[in-house]
Amino acid sequence: MAHTGQVGITISSHFNLLLLMKAVPTGKVHFSAVTPTVSGEYSHQRDRAPMASRLSFTHLRLEAELERYRAECQWDKMPMVIDQMKAARFHEDDDYGTLLMAEVLLEECLQDNMDMLQTSTPLTEKTHPRLSRAKGHLNTILGRGLLTPRYLNEALLLMAKVHYVQGRYRDAQGMCARVGLEELTRDEQPTYHLRLLAEAFVIKGLSLDHQTVSSVSRVRLSEREEESLSCYLQACDASLSYLQELDKTVAAPHTKTAKASLLPPVDVDLGYFLQASLQSAYLCLLQRGHLAQGAHQLRRVLRVVEARGSQSFRKSAARKLAEVLLSAVSEDSYWPPLGPPPSSWLHREGAAVSKDATYPTVKPPQRYSTDCCFCPQDVLEEAVLLLLITESMASGEAVISRLPDQAEAREASLQDANSVYDLLTIGMARRGQYGMLSECLERAMKFSFNEFHLWHQLGLSLMAAGKGVGAVSVFKECARMRPEDPSLPLLAAKVCIGQLHWFEEAEALSQSVASMGEEAGELLPRAFLSLGLCYSLQASDATLKADRDEFHIKALRVLSKAHSLDPQDAQIAMYLALQLALVRQVSAAIEPLQAALNLRGDDLHSLHLLTLLLSAQKQHRHALDTLGLALSQHPGNFNLLFTKVKLEEALFGPAAALQTCEEMLQQWLSRYDVSRSSETDDSSSILMPERTEVSPGPRKPSIHLTLPNFQDASTGSLSPSSVAVSRLESALSEVSDLSSVRRQGPTYIWTTLERIWLQAGELFMGDGRLKEAQFCIAEASSVSPNSYSVLLQRGRLAELRGQLDDAKGLYDEALAIHPTEECTLVQMGRLLVKTERTHLGEKVLRDAVQVHSTSHEAWSGLGEALQSRGSSQAPDCFLTALELEASCPIRPFNIIPREL
Repeated sequence: MAHTGQVGITISSHFNLLLLMKAVPTGKVHFSAVTPTVSGEYSHQRDRAPMASRLSFTHLRLEAELERYRAECQWDKMPMVIDQMKAARFHEDDDYGTLLMAEVLLEECLQDNMDMLQTSTPLTEKTHPRLSRAKGHLNTILGRGLLTPRYLNEALLLMAKVHYVQGRYRDAQGMCARVGLEELTRDEQPTYHLRLLAEAFVIKGLSLDHQTVSSVSRVRLSEREEESLSCYLQACDASLSYLQELDKTVAAPHTKTAKASLLPPVDVDLGYFLQASLQSAYLCLLQRGHLAQGAHQLRRVLRVVEARGSQSFRKSAARKLAEVLLSAVSEDSYWPPLGPPPSSWLHREGAAVSKDATYPTVKPPQRYSTDCCFCPQDVLEEAVLLLLITESMASGEAVISRLPDQAEAREASLQDANSVYDLLTIGMARRGQYGMLSECLERAMKFSFNEFHLWHQLGLSLMAAGKGVGAVSVFKECARMRPEDPSLPLLAAKVCIGQLHWFEEAEALSQSVASMGEEAGELLPRAFLSLGLCYSLQASDATLKADRDEFHIKALRVLSKAHSLDPQDAQIAMYLALQLALVRQVSAAIEPLQAALNLRGDDLHSLHLLTLLLSAQKQHRHALDTLGLALSQHPGNFNLLFTKVKLEEALFGPAAALQTCEEMLQQWLSRYDVSRSSETDDSSSILMPERTEVSPGPRKPSIHLTLPNFQDASTGSLSPSSVAVSRLESALSEVSDLSSVRRQGPTYIWTTLERIWLQAGELFMGDGRLKEAQFCIAEASSVSPNSYSVLLQRGRLAELRGQLDDAKGLYDEALAIHPTEECTLVQMGRLLVKTERTHLGEKVLRDAVQVHSTSHEAWSGLGEALQSRGSSQAPDCFLTALELEASCPIRPFNIIPREL
């Protein structure tokens, strides 16, 4: 350290000090690491070397403690050291002690009034005595002029603070202009000088921004904005450098402060001006609409080597950057984190280069190396990574204590966490990562007791991720927090109906909303709709006819009630029509369905139901035309396409319908990429990513997606039978390949493929082409070997080939999986009657009639069984079958999904 006597002294021990005292004339030696220089006229007080040694060591220790406390902003500990310094009669010749006391009073006043500072409310001397005393001390110091230039700079900066907090921004700017920044930017300066440097820049910038601009020209205003931004950028870098240097001094203290190393490190409480110096640069850019430069500045500060006091700031900066990326940066306009903003963005913001290149800093902080580091590839990836890091910090720092004195801190940490989880919800929802989102929100439950928003978000994420049981439990907890909110039980009922099939639970939840009456408001009709769906679904599951009829009556009653409460709800009208169709009141179903279509003419389920109602009235041509309209509104919907296949089979025969099956296979292949894993969870409600074309390449196809045609003998030198055998062997050999692909993606896409192959096999069987049917069934079996539908079709194929015992065994296996499946019961009953086991066949068919009372095929099969043994009840069964067949749709009405 430099002294006026041109002698540099480093004191490490008493022995070295004595040697130096003997080598240098007494009048030229001065001992100070931080304090102002002492002139030679006072050297008579140190005329003896031993006394000078003891005094200087105490002097160094006290000043090292003061330097440390000023660096770490431990203002409460400084008065005691100042008193010790005065008792030792140090700095009697200047106002250094008064300067320190003024700083202590001012900083403690600012700490107690952070709220007023954040709202730019001026502080007055009358109501803030410590501010008044600090200002008095500073006026005295500046008036006497006893300080050296170094400490005079500090006094000027403290006075600039006083003027700023009092709202005298022009005076504050003037004080900052008088500060000699070269004194604060020299090498080997104490750590707290970096803090003072950052505060000097930010006070100047804030003062420029607060001054009135009514009479200032636009050119001058632009110059002032650029000057304030330059101050903010330099303040940010200086404050980051200060925090890094502070970490170094704590980790490896100087030998002269060895005693300080025994003390535990103290967390730095960043005051208002330090916080402002860290945040003002990017906030200023963003507020002025310079989004690209604001994002660039945020990336710059996040690449700075982390310091002990910067964690809270880094958390805020990461959250702000994620917010900017999610709200303002599209996938196409994204630029890599390590590169500068695109020139198009800069030109739009009126700049040629980024501001950090325009205004180089005087004290750049240390930054992480970018070698071999991971770099996000798109905007969502960067935003989600930032938020996951922020979420980890927020959940780790959350206040979980429920003590009353922790209420304010708990509320602040909760608001902080809420903002992070809301942004995480936005980012992850865009990628369909609801499973990961629900895991993040579950971690927040440890500090979210009775916090409705986070519980509600958790319930919604669990519902979207397909975790129905957890979602219902969470929504029930939300309903406990807000019993007056009718939407919460209905959300739980929605999950019970759609995912869990807990119809009794859904009924109870819906009834709780219906019992609220007018308090439920506009959700009252939805509550009755939910009740009606519960009753309708319970009717479909009921095994006894009496129970089924009772549920149907209840469903019609509550759905009619819902429709009367809200006749403008298209969904309620559609479900009322569906319920009427389920009880075969086809003509009555037309009226509410027409009302639904008047309200929403492009509704998928309404158009599909109209198609089925027309087919039930045997108007197959009109039904096919209506289906074409529905497909024009919803192209590629497989449920509509399956209905189209049935209508084409009824109108034009199996050959025409097979063409639609071929188109369905190609649509399935073009929509779902089975060669890669899905980005979404297997249980997620989000569709797999679609693609516009099939990926080219020589990879071996794991699925045949072309219907066979073994009747064409021109396929080469092989005979049709040889072609059939080779293709069947090929299909069967790829079961193991497909089983590995089967693990990828949501389950429903593979169920769809299985249904397409089975539908094609059924058409081939109807056309008498059993080899082709066998091929299709083998393909379906490779997709889902244990499906009862596959076993049923295999049994039908075996029965057509005369292999009756094999057919019965396959039907038995299918019934073991699904004991009440209509087609399997009918096929089994008729097979038993055909093999002269009439009584057993009659029992199976009676079971089918009991479960499926509207199945004309079951009644017809029972009539055949009774007729074979000469029963007089056979004609009644045939008449019932004819009556039901007259109102039977081309596909069952229950293919229309019943869900909220």
